Amino acid sequence: MKELIAKRRRLLKELMKCSNFVRGSINSVCAKCNRSHCICEIKNSKRAYRLTYKNSEQKTRIVYIPEAKLPKIRKMIANYSKSRKITEQIIETNIKMFKKENRRS
Repeated sequence: MKELIAKRRRLLKELMKCSNFVRGSINSVCAKCNRSHCICEIKNSKRAYRLTYKNSEQKTRIVYIPEAKLPKIRKMIANYSKSRKITEQIIETNIKMFKKENRRS
């Protein structure tokens, strides 16, 4: 039982390390200025980035991401994935602890 408690404590510490997270995906879209004879009509050089996610009411929301913030938002999305995996491990550990407690009773 002590090893399970230690494992849960370790997992909770790991979860705290990736507490800055966001759910969603990054989409890259073409941005055109709609001016005639512009370079963007010939060569689409500018990209716009957007975070797409669903809110608590399951409505799709889109947030513009400045290019300078792309690494930060990518890290936050990766943290969300890690936090889900760690949460699943904590749940499994809690179930094992519950089963052990029931055997003793």
